Amino acid sequence: MELLSFGDSGWGDEMLLATVMTLILSVGAFSLGLVLGALGAALKRARLNVVRWLTEAFTTAARGIPELLIIYLLFFGGSSGIMFVAKIFGYNGYIEINALMIGIVAVGVVQGAYQTEVFRGAVDAVPKGQIEAARAAGMSDLLMFRRILVPQVLRLALPGLGNCCVSAMKETALVSIVGMVEIMRQAHIGAGSTRHPFLFYGLAAALFLALTSFSGAGFRKLEIWARRGERS
Repeated sequence: MELLSFGDSGWGDEMLLATVMTLILSVGAFSLGLVLGALGAALKRARLNVVRWLTEAFTTAARGIPELLIIYLLFFGGSSGIMFVAKIFGYNGYIEINALMIGIVAVGVVQGAYQTEVFRGAVDAVPKGQIEAARAAGMSDLLMFRRILVPQVLRLALPGLGNCCVSAMKETALVSIVGMVEIMRQAHIGAGSTRHPFLFYGLAAALFLALTSFSGAGFRKLEIWARRGERS
Protein backbone atom coordinates (compact mmCIF):
# COMPACT_ATOMS: atom_id res chain seq x y z
CA MET A 1 0.00 0.00 0.00
CA GLU A 2 3.04 2.28 0.25
CA LEU A 3 2.86 2.60 -3.54
CA LEU A 4 -0.52 4.33 -3.20
CA SER A 5 0.62 6.85 -0.60
CA PHE A 6 0.78 10.57 -1.32
CA GLY A 7 4.10 12.28 -1.88
CA ASP A 8 7.26 11.55 -3.81
CA SER A 9 7.36 7.89 -2.82
CA GLY A 10 3.78 7.02 -3.79
CA TRP A 11 1.32 7.26 -6.64
CA GLY A 12 -1.70 8.40 -4.65
CA ASP A 13 -1.57 12.03 -5.76
CA GLU A 14 -1.12 11.03 -9.42
CA MET A 15 -4.14 8.72 -9.28
CA LEU A 16 -6.18 11.45 -7.56
CA LEU A 17 -5.33 13.96 -10.30
CA ALA A 18 -6.19 11.34 -12.91
CA THR A 19 -9.57 10.81 -11.23
CA VAL A 20 -10.24 14.56 -11.34
CA MET A 21 -9.34 14.58 -15.05
CA THR A 22 -11.72 11.67 -15.65
CA LEU A 23 -14.49 13.63 -13.93
CA ILE A 24 -13.77 16.73 -16.04
CA LEU A 25 -13.78 14.67 -19.22
CA SER A 26 -16.96 12.77 -18.40
CA VAL A 27 -18.88 15.88 -17.27
CA GLY A 28 -17.78 17.78 -20.37
CA ALA A 29 -18.72 14.94 -22.71
CA PHE A 30 -22.05 14.34 -21.00
CA SER A 31 -22.89 18.05 -21.12
CA LEU A 32 -22.04 18.20 -24.83
CA GLY A 33 -24.19 15.12 -25.30
CA LEU A 34 -27.11 16.88 -23.59
CA VAL A 35 -26.89 19.78 -26.03
CA LEU A 36 -26.53 17.54 -29.08
CA GLY A 37 -29.24 15.18 -27.82
CA ALA A 38 -31.80 17.91 -27.23
CA LEU A 39 -30.98 19.48 -30.60
CA GLY A 40 -31.08 16.11 -32.35
CA ALA A 41 -34.46 15.21 -30.83
CA ALA A 42 -35.86 18.55 -32.00
CA LEU A 43 -34.44 18.12 -35.51
CA LYS A 44 -35.90 14.61 -35.77
CA ARG A 45 -39.32 16.22 -35.43
CA ALA A 46 -38.60 18.90 -38.03
CA ARG A 47 -41.03 19.38 -40.90
CA LEU A 48 -38.34 19.18 -43.59
CA ASN A 49 -37.56 15.63 -44.61
CA VAL A 50 -33.93 16.43 -45.41
CA VAL A 51 -33.36 17.67 -41.84
CA ARG A 52 -34.82 14.48 -40.38
CA TRP A 53 -32.74 12.33 -42.75
CA LEU A 54 -29.50 14.14 -41.88
CA THR A 55 -30.20 13.82 -38.16
CA GLU A 56 -30.98 10.13 -38.57
CA ALA A 57 -27.73 9.68 -40.50
CA PHE A 58 -25.79 11.35 -37.68
CA THR A 59 -27.29 9.19 -34.94
CA THR A 60 -26.85 6.02 -37.00
CA ALA A 61 -23.20 6.78 -37.78
CA ALA A 62 -22.29 7.89 -34.24
CA ARG A 63 -23.88 4.81 -32.69
CA GLY A 64 -22.59 2.41 -35.34
CA ILE A 65 -18.94 3.49 -35.47
CA PRO A 66 -16.80 2.33 -32.49
CA GLU A 67 -15.90 5.09 -30.07
CA LEU A 68 -12.21 4.23 -30.42
CA LEU A 69 -12.37 4.83 -34.17
CA ILE A 70 -14.09 8.19 -33.66
CA ILE A 71 -11.27 9.21 -31.30
CA TYR A 72 -8.69 8.20 -33.90
CA LEU A 73 -10.51 10.13 -36.63
CA LEU A 74 -10.66 13.28 -34.52
CA PHE A 75 -7.08 12.93 -33.27
CA PHE A 76 -5.46 12.37 -36.65
CA GLY A 77 -7.95 14.18 -38.87
CA GLY A 78 -9.00 17.04 -36.62
CA SER A 79 -5.70 18.90 -36.71
CA SER A 80 -5.42 18.42 -40.48
CA GLY A 81 -8.92 19.78 -41.00
CA ILE A 82 -8.30 22.84 -38.83
CA MET A 83 -4.95 23.54 -40.51
CA PHE A 84 -6.61 23.27 -43.93
CA VAL A 85 -9.15 25.91 -42.93
CA ALA A 86 -6.41 28.05 -41.34
CA LYS A 87 -4.40 28.04 -44.58
CA ILE A 88 -7.37 29.54 -46.37
CA PHE A 89 -7.04 32.55 -44.05
CA GLY A 90 -3.25 32.73 -44.51
CA TYR A 91 -2.00 30.82 -41.45
CA ASN A 92 0.54 28.10 -42.33
CA GLY A 93 1.66 27.01 -38.86
CA TYR A 94 1.03 23.68 -37.16
CA ILE A 95 -2.10 23.40 -35.03
CA GLU A 96 -2.49 20.58 -32.53
CA ILE A 97 -5.78 19.88 -30.83
CA ASN A 98 -5.70 19.42 -27.07
CA ALA A 99 -6.20 15.80 -25.97
CA LEU A 100 -8.88 16.86 -23.46
CA MET A 101 -10.82 18.62 -26.21
CA ILE A 102 -10.56 15.57 -28.46
CA GLY A 103 -11.86 13.35 -25.68
CA ILE A 104 -14.77 15.64 -24.83
CA VAL A 105 -15.83 16.00 -28.47
CA ALA A 106 -15.40 12.31 -29.33
CA VAL A 107 -17.28 10.95 -26.33
CA GLY A 108 -19.75 13.85 -26.49
CA VAL A 109 -20.68 13.07 -30.11
CA VAL A 110 -21.44 9.47 -29.21
CA GLN A 111 -23.36 10.64 -26.16
CA GLY A 112 -25.31 13.06 -28.34
CA ALA A 113 -26.43 10.25 -30.62
CA TYR A 114 -27.70 8.10 -27.76
CA GLN A 115 -29.24 11.02 -25.88
CA THR A 116 -31.06 12.05 -29.05
CA GLU A 117 -32.95 8.77 -28.90
CA VAL A 118 -33.52 9.19 -25.15
CA PHE A 119 -35.09 12.61 -25.63
CA ARG A 120 -37.04 11.50 -28.70
CA GLY A 121 -38.55 8.60 -26.77
CA ALA A 122 -39.40 10.90 -23.86
CA VAL A 123 -41.15 13.36 -26.18
CA ASP A 124 -43.15 10.56 -27.78
CA ALA A 125 -44.16 9.34 -24.30
CA VAL A 126 -45.88 12.63 -23.42
CA PRO A 127 -49.64 12.05 -23.84
CA LYS A 128 -50.87 13.70 -27.04
CA GLY A 129 -54.05 14.72 -25.24
CA GLN A 130 -52.09 17.14 -23.08
CA ILE A 131 -50.68 18.87 -26.17
CA GLU A 132 -54.15 19.14 -27.68
CA ALA A 133 -55.56 20.46 -24.40
CA ALA A 134 -52.82 23.08 -24.16
CA ARG A 135 -53.55 24.28 -27.68
CA ALA A 136 -57.28 24.33 -26.97
CA ALA A 137 -56.58 26.47 -23.90
CA GLY A 138 -54.84 29.00 -26.11
CA MET A 139 -51.24 28.33 -25.03
CA SER A 140 -48.55 29.58 -27.38
CA ASP A 141 -45.95 27.10 -28.66
CA LEU A 142 -43.30 28.60 -26.37
CA LEU A 143 -45.52 28.44 -23.29
CA MET A 144 -46.59 24.89 -24.10
CA PHE A 145 -42.95 23.92 -24.58
CA ARG A 146 -41.96 25.44 -21.23
CA ARG A 147 -44.87 24.28 -19.08
CA ILE A 148 -45.98 21.01 -20.71
CA LEU A 149 -43.16 19.43 -22.68
CA VAL A 150 -39.96 20.33 -20.81
CA PRO A 151 -40.98 19.17 -17.28
CA GLN A 152 -42.36 15.86 -18.50
CA VAL A 153 -39.63 15.15 -21.04
CA LEU A 154 -36.92 15.70 -18.42
CA ARG A 155 -38.73 13.44 -15.96
CA LEU A 156 -39.22 10.68 -18.53
CA ALA A 157 -35.68 10.99 -19.87
CA LEU A 158 -33.90 10.75 -16.50
CA PRO A 159 -33.48 6.92 -16.44
CA GLY A 160 -31.99 6.93 -19.92
CA LEU A 161 -29.80 9.92 -19.16
CA GLY A 162 -28.51 8.16 -16.05
CA ASN A 163 -27.38 5.23 -18.19
CA CYS A 164 -25.75 7.64 -20.64
CA CYS A 165 -23.83 9.33 -17.81
CA VAL A 166 -22.46 6.00 -16.58
CA SER A 167 -21.55 5.08 -20.15
CA ALA A 168 -19.73 8.41 -20.62
CA MET A 169 -17.60 7.76 -17.54
CA LYS A 170 -16.58 4.33 -18.79
CA GLU A 171 -15.85 5.59 -22.30
CA THR A 172 -13.31 8.07 -20.95
CA ALA A 173 -10.88 5.15 -20.59
CA LEU A 174 -10.60 5.05 -24.39
CA VAL A 175 -9.17 8.57 -24.49
CA SER A 176 -5.96 7.27 -22.91
CA ILE A 177 -4.80 6.21 -26.39
CA VAL A 178 -4.22 9.86 -27.37
CA GLY A 179 -1.99 10.49 -24.37
CA MET A 180 -4.50 12.05 -22.00
CA VAL A 181 -3.66 11.11 -18.41
CA GLU A 182 -6.91 9.95 -16.86
CA ILE A 183 -7.52 6.95 -14.60
CA MET A 184 -6.76 4.25 -17.17
CA ARG A 185 -3.66 5.98 -18.53
CA GLN A 186 -2.25 6.69 -15.08
CA ALA A 187 -2.91 3.12 -13.98
CA HIS A 188 -1.03 1.88 -17.05
CA ILE A 189 1.92 4.17 -16.28
CA GLY A 190 1.97 3.13 -12.61
CA ALA A 191 1.72 -0.57 -13.46
CA GLY A 192 4.61 -0.35 -15.92
CA SER A 193 6.82 1.67 -13.58
CA THR A 194 6.33 -0.44 -10.45
CA ARG A 195 5.66 -3.86 -12.00
CA HIS A 196 2.49 -4.16 -9.91
CA PRO A 197 -0.20 -4.28 -12.60
CA PHE A 198 -2.87 -5.95 -10.48
CA LEU A 199 -2.62 -3.24 -7.81
CA PHE A 200 -2.98 -0.32 -10.21
CA TYR A 201 -5.54 -1.86 -12.54
CA GLY A 202 -7.52 -3.03 -9.53
CA LEU A 203 -7.43 0.51 -8.15
CA ALA A 204 -8.59 1.84 -11.53
CA ALA A 205 -11.51 -0.60 -11.48
CA ALA A 206 -12.44 0.49 -7.95
CA LEU A 207 -12.28 4.18 -8.91
CA PHE A 208 -14.49 3.68 -11.97
CA LEU A 209 -16.93 1.64 -9.90
CA ALA A 210 -17.07 4.37 -7.25
CA LEU A 211 -17.66 7.10 -9.83
CA THR A 212 -20.37 5.22 -11.70
CA SER A 213 -22.07 4.14 -8.45
CA PHE A 214 -22.12 7.73 -7.20
CA SER A 215 -23.50 8.92 -10.54
CA GLY A 216 -26.17 6.22 -10.57
CA ALA A 217 -27.24 7.07 -7.02
CA GLY A 218 -27.47 10.74 -7.94
CA PHE A 219 -29.73 10.06 -10.91
CA ARG A 220 -31.93 7.76 -8.82
CA LYS A 221 -32.44 10.61 -6.33
CA LEU A 222 -33.26 12.92 -9.23
CA GLU A 223 -35.86 10.43 -10.49
CA ILE A 224 -37.48 10.29 -7.05
CA TRP A 225 -37.51 14.09 -6.87
CA ALA A 226 -38.96 14.40 -10.38
CA ARG A 227 -41.75 11.92 -9.62
CA ARG A 228 -42.75 13.47 -6.30
CA GLY A 229 -45.97 14.88 -7.73
CA GLU A 230 -47.14 11.67 -9.42
CA ARG A 231 -50.00 9.62 -8.09
CA SER A 232 -48.98 6.23 -6.76
